[in-house]
Amino acid sequence: MRKKIAIVGAGNIGGVLGLLCVMRDLGNVTLIDVNEGQAIGKSLDLSQTAALLGVGASVVGTSNIEQGIAGADVIVVTAGVPRQPGMSRDDLLTINAEIIKGIAHKIRDHAPEAFVIVVTNPLDAMAWLLQRESRLPAPMVVGMAGILDSARFRYFLSEEFDVSAQDIRVMVLGGHGDTMVPLVNYSSVGAMSIQHLLRDGWLKQDRFDAMVDRTRYGGAEIVNHLKTGSAFFTPAASAFEMVESYLLDKRRIFPCSAYVQGQYNLRGIYIGVPVVIGAEGVEEIIESPLMECELSAMRDSAKAIRELIEPLEKTLESV
Repeated sequence: MRKKIAIVGAGNIGGVLGLLCVMRDLGNVTLIDVNEGQAIGKSLDLSQTAALLGVGASVVGTSNIEQGIAGADVIVVTAGVPRQPGMSRDDLLTINAEIIKGIAHKIRDHAPEAFVIVVTNPLDAMAWLLQRESRLPAPMVVGMAGILDSARFRYFLSEEFDVSAQDIRVMVLGGHGDTMVPLVNYSSVGAMSIQHLLRDGWLKQDRFDAMVDRTRYGGAEIVNHLKTGSAFFTPAASAFEMVESYLLDKRRIFPCSAYVQGQYNLRGIYIGVPVVIGAEGVEEIIESPLMECELSAMRDSAKAIRELIEPLEKTLESV
């Protein structure tokens, strides 16, 4: 039986993700959006793409979330208000929290066996909220963040050294925002570690610091150019990698926003950590040794995430 992939939010990210799933014939796709015309229109376009490619995937669009997610193996949540110029991911908290809460309740009632990938910003807080309100096991809810941030970092390094990004390895952990933590110890260009390149003068510290900052503010850079939207190609491709690893039990290692229960001395929040994604969801959180400065940065990142979660907790407790 073909797998069912439900995408909640048929905007730019949802549309590109649907296309990737169709092109790889990964399963049947359902696009869900409050704007029914957008969901149906894009599903029709994608169905015609499937016919052109000769793949067996079916694509349907609907505004009925209950029907759309029912029986889904994977649900990718992209719904929410995108950032505008001058707006931080955190500015979206109140607006998108209400959207995510409603979606979480629908998942709880109609798709309790699904693996859920959250893309909506502010990412870590929204993943925490969806898991709490849906009551799904924590390994079955994960946030897409570190894959995107790492892709940006890889690209900037490839530009700096004028080499293929394919030969660059990086790992970006922490919250999906200004407090993200690019790991120097686990970054390399070919066989040369970033530490080695910095020590031997192949890479100047100020140039490296500039790339780290550009990675942290990479989303805002794109928003400022687009004016009326935010990044969507790379977020969609990142989510696709996670969907594929789950459905095909590939057990790939990704930096993702996962629920920590003591790993990296952090507990009770969603934050970017290295995880193994396989048929059981987040099957393992890999606790890699970090330098003290990196552990300190992780603590700072966790603090920023908790500051977002606290008002949500108060609101939920008062209901």
